[in-house]
Amino acid sequence: MSFSRKRILVSGGAGFLGSHLCTRLVEQGHDVLSADNYFTGTKENISHLLSNPRFEAMRQDVTFPLFVEVDEIYNLACPASPIHYQFDPVQTTKTSVVGAINMLGLAKRVKAKILQASTSEVYGDPEVHPQSEDYRGNVNPLGPRACYDEGKRAAETLFFDYHRQHGVKIKVARIFNTYGPRMHPEDGRVVSNFIMQALTGQPITLYGTGSQTRAFCYVDDLIEGFIRLMDTGDDVTGPINLGNPHEISVRELAERVIELTGSKSEIVFEPLPQDDPTQRCPDITLARNRLGWEPTVPLEKGLREAIRYFEGIVRTRG
Repeated sequence: MSFSRKRILVSGGAGFLGSHLCTRLVEQGHDVLSADNYFTGTKENISHLLSNPRFEAMRQDVTFPLFVEVDEIYNLACPASPIHYQFDPVQTTKTSVVGAINMLGLAKRVKAKILQASTSEVYGDPEVHPQSEDYRGNVNPLGPRACYDEGKRAAETLFFDYHRQHGVKIKVARIFNTYGPRMHPEDGRVVSNFIMQALTGQPITLYGTGSQTRAFCYVDDLIEGFIRLMDTGDDVTGPINLGNPHEISVRELAERVIELTGSKSEIVFEPLPQDDPTQRCPDITLARNRLGWEPTVPLEKGLREAIRYFEGIVRTRG
């Protein structure tokens, strides 16, 4: 089978997931354009790509139209951690909704296939466990997380309406907790929080009792899921859950991080934030059946890679 080089736009290309996706696509031989406003993404995340003639980076906010010629679009632009998306909730909603309109408008004009990086947050604090794609969720539309949860739900609506009304070729991935190198060290997510606290000898903060569960997917596995979904035929639109189906309590994660870092940090407890889900775990039956995909990187191996990355940050900060 001959290789077909594509022109691919990655919005949010300098972010945690976006930079890994750009790297993988360039390695595959495609021409890749990263568009990012650098609110949470950084140039350091894509510095290793800047000298590659197949890669281009531009400063661009998805809430403004972009006029380029591309074959595929991965729409990843949006702050994804509570600290960042609650910093400017109005802009977060705009990024999800207006950003989706602009990226879908571009896809419609140039007849590009487009993938939306949606989120497990569309399920809210789920009353069904594990969560499958046909579950409609339990989201508080008035709470402090709604700017992200409802913004992503509205973006999914727009994707399916553009598909039905204009024939745009869409793919929707619902991302569950993902971790690995290039996570922002101050993004407030549990993996980065715990590792940074352990490496610097600070108390490790657990919210509630620490009994709430999460399922953690290593970034390389997730990127593989993205690419497999994008490469499916027009009959596969999603939404498709991408995540690790093996649960772990937040407390057990903290204990593993302490063990792997050799830290002497103590665990402390704080009140549980409003609308923080008590359980979050994907049913990935659809991903297994339609994409032939499931995570392969064990948690301990992935944590070691993430710890190595954050050790470099701590050393740099002195």
